[in-house]
Amino acid sequence: MLGSLLVWLTYRQHYTATEDTAAKLATFSTGPAIRNTFHNLVTEAIGTFVLIFAVLFIIAPANSLGALDALPVAFIVLAIGLSLGGATGYAINPARDLGPRIMHALLPIGKKGSSDWAYSWIPVVGPVLGALAAAMIFKHYMM
Repeated sequence: MLGSLLVWLTYRQHYTATEDTAAKLATFSTGPAIRNTFHNLVTEAIGTFVLIFAVLFIIAPANSLGALDALPVAFIVLAIGLSLGGATGYAINPARDLGPRIMHALLPIGKKGSSDWAYSWIPVVGPVLGALAAAMIFKHYMM
């Protein structure tokens, strides 16, 4: 949420000059390219599953690089974005979408339009489901 506040402070004059309400919202939160509740939820769950499963594999004692574990994780996030991100904007973390969406609703952005609360639960529930599935499968098959 603090990051969203800083983005707003940085781009205030751009928000004033921009009439496109969807573009303004896109700087705060994710949104689907094609709105389909089931597919959007599955897409978020798959992206988060890939992230969490890969992170669990990377940090496993037999595979860990210690302090360098962050580097392959960053590449995994990049790969998820490049491969799966187009469908929903890949929140893959509830905090990535919910906090900034709340800030979009609260900040005095002129002509900002809707914060799209009808979609807001998908980037929260999808990642939770994907993370739970990844953890369960990792624990069952890898440990």
